[in-house]
Amino acid sequence: MLAKLSGRPLLRHCAVTGAVGLALLGAGLPTVTADKDKPDLSRFYDQKVTWSKCKGLDAPKNLQCGKVTVPLDYSRPKAGTLELALARYRATGESRGSLLLNFGGPGGAGVSELAAGGDEFMGLAKGYNVVSFDPRGVGRSSPVSCGDGTDEALAATDDGSEVSEDPRSVLTQLKKAAAACAEHSGPVLPHIGTVDAARDLDVMRQALGDKKLNYLGFSYGTRLGAVYAAQFPKKVGRLVLDGVDTLTEPMTEQALVGAEGQQRALDDFIDWCAEDIACPFGQDPRSARDQVVRLIDSLDEDPVPTDWGDTFSGQDLVSAISQALYSRELWPSLERAIAQLVEDGDTRGVVMFSGGGYALPRRAADDDGDGELADEEDVPLDNLPAALMAINCADDPDRPSADEITRNLGRLRAEYEQVSPVFGRYRLTEVLMCYGRPKGTDYIREDVRDVHGPKMLLVGTRGDPATPYRWTVETAKRLGDAAVVLDNKGDGHTGYGSSKCVQRKVDAFLLYGSLPPSGSSCGSEEDDH
Repeated sequence: MLAKLSGRPLLRHCAVTGAVGLALLGAGLPTVTADKDKPDLSRFYDQKVTWSKCKGLDAPKNLQCGKVTVPLDYSRPKAGTLELALARYRATGESRGSLLLNFGGPGGAGVSELAAGGDEFMGLAKGYNVVSFDPRGVGRSSPVSCGDGTDEALAATDDGSEVSEDPRSVLTQLKKAAAACAEHSGPVLPHIGTVDAARDLDVMRQALGDKKLNYLGFSYGTRLGAVYAAQFPKKVGRLVLDGVDTLTEPMTEQALVGAEGQQRALDDFIDWCAEDIACPFGQDPRSARDQVVRLIDSLDEDPVPTDWGDTFSGQDLVSAISQALYSRELWPSLERAIAQLVEDGDTRGVVMFSGGGYALPRRAADDDGDGELADEEDVPLDNLPAALMAINCADDPDRPSADEITRNLGRLRAEYEQVSPVFGRYRLTEVLMCYGRPKGTDYIREDVRDVHGPKMLLVGTRGDPATPYRWTVETAKRLGDAAVVLDNKGDGHTGYGSSKCVQRKVDAFLLYGSLPPSGSSCGSEEDDH
């Protein structure tokens, strides 16, 4: 899931324009083999990052850009390389090295996010160079794309009724979409998963001059951090995972838990809204919940036109609501947007939240060597959803057959709609997204456990609609004695950007090594000032 710390509204997804260029470089440099049984990676670990000024329109003056070269395939490092885009704010105080940030996704571009929201992390710059990056396949790091396949995949699953009525037709469309992704993404696609991205993290660590990795990961970034800790336990420095992802559950269970969490967050929003005389659903929470379902059903039957020239359906509204629930700060805007829709048929407010859960990248580092931030038009507009699907599927080993999917779909739909009459159908479509793609790794599910390294801090938020608190507890048990849990009794996705208490405790650990006792908590934001 994509962490949205700053609460900025998301843009509607668009079709891709232009071709995708894969930044594949020749091997070029000489190598010395130290161990016949292991590929020689010394030339990647010997590099240093060259930083230069970022010249993009929205780039802060003190943001610097750079690159790191990594092998396309770690088992065959001579087969080609990728360049990964990095950005940093230099430490404002005495530096103890670099702190790497991953904002989530999968598919979120770290360079653009750091450029837009770096102010939130200036407290950490007192002791670190604050660095973020575009993971392989994301942003300006050899971005993947599906061409028209992204829209085909989204269109095939936008309406859950079609999935139930004609699942084999939908699966055929998804198989075609998967082929389009392979065609447009090139050689990076088979090597885009979290296992390879974690190895990239270790190359970055060395290139930044750090003996240990200091890391703050949000949402999907917690999966990446956990995989790194399992692969390189002796290289872990101070590591924080906020909004902890599951390491074990299959897509079907992840989406079901997600629907349940979103329904709980929606119920909280409706309770809040009903206390306001301006609430478009009135002042009775029970009646308001029924009205939400009726509004969605009505829009699915008769979508309304938008200023974009297309139409806005009930499932588009579900998408908009799901995004707004990521942050309590967005609730007043969501209330106004729905009121405009209900009272005037005005879709402008809800469209700004909508987009199938995908945000368009604002800015991204280029790959021509001058460190300049490129316009968002230089990155395929479908890169985030294309990368999200590719990475999630690369991390998931389950590939049920068409017969299995068809046989189980009715049962799954009933289970999903029982936990959430609003989000059940919407989230059910996620279980189909990997159909037609190669089987993913089982490394994360089987081997990311019992990490024998230094203590790491895991933050779980009780009202998180995307990564439920129980995932924090389960992941902590898997990681073993190294995991320390901070219980954030608040709302929204992740805790660092919404709770001052969480931010204080995370900063104290990262800056000074001061860990809270495992099981300690932060109160709701109302009690947090």
